[in-house]
Amino acid sequence: MRLYCRHIVPLRLPLGMALSVLLLVATVVPRTTQVLAQKRPSRSALTSHSRDRVSTEAREMVEVASEMVCNERVRDPKGSVPIDDMQSRPSLPVDSTEAVAGAERALRLLPLSQRLVVASLRQLARDYNLTGSKGLNLKIQRAVARVEAVRDVRPDVDSRDNASVLMRNPRTIIFGTIFLAGLPSDEGIISVLSHELVHIADGSQDNLKLLFRAVGNRASFLTGLKIKDQRAEELTCDLVGALTTRSYVSATPSYEALPQRIARALEHNCVDTDEGDEDHLSPRDTIRAILFLRPALSRELVYGR
Repeated sequence: MRLYCRHIVPLRLPLGMALSVLLLVATVVPRTTQVLAQKRPSRSALTSHSRDRVSTEAREMVEVASEMVCNERVRDPKGSVPIDDMQSRPSLPVDSTEAVAGAERALRLLPLSQRLVVASLRQLARDYNLTGSKGLNLKIQRAVARVEAVRDVRPDVDSRDNASVLMRNPRTIIFGTIFLAGLPSDEGIISVLSHELVHIADGSQDNLKLLFRAVGNRASFLTGLKIKDQRAEELTCDLVGALTTRSYVSATPSYEALPQRIARALEHNCVDTDEGDEDHLSPRDTIRAILFLRPALSRELVYGR
């Protein structure tokens, strides 16, 4: 299955409720935490000690929070369309009402997304102790410069349900028109803009290679999944998308519920057909991995504050 983002490189129930509610959730919801029955990851994708690496409480928190994301999607008028649903839809003209509105929203939010991505990359570099040498700092500076140089968003019929960047033209983010129409919220658009900006930041010089490796190693430890190379890059892009969305939510208070707004960064992964490949985790495993990496997001989704 084609996942929602391609990186094209030509050169190379709140927990404060009664305990019985949580036990009921754990009993009724499959361990995969999917709204509809999905295939579990094959045992070959798991390390032998994955269940020993995270406490039962932390794992249950991620399971409940993952389910909250997809439940919020169903309830939310601005909920994102899952990417497998997008794939089944007919192509959408560039001048369609939905595509035009989506492109205008993406272009409007691009400058803000750039600032939030720069802040998130710098914070992650500190979190993973990647600022200790001139060489590492130089790579981060190059990455930041590339993010700040992006100027345009281009809708494209043929890209359909994908967003992408071309390294020969790193100042433009390409959005499939179906994808633009399937992300009706600012939060959903920001998460994908941020994803693509991280690819641009890395560039052909692998500016963020060490960050990708550090995030992948940490996620592998927490989830038991094998997350390295391109998988680590894609997960880091998704992680930054979730972090920038959370920052946007903090900066733009509204009457909408906090879990609803946070969930919009991840809802496009609430698929029925949950499949990954060598370069990507499955969509639902992507949700879980991000929540393992950022427990605060899980708590906010579950507690609502």
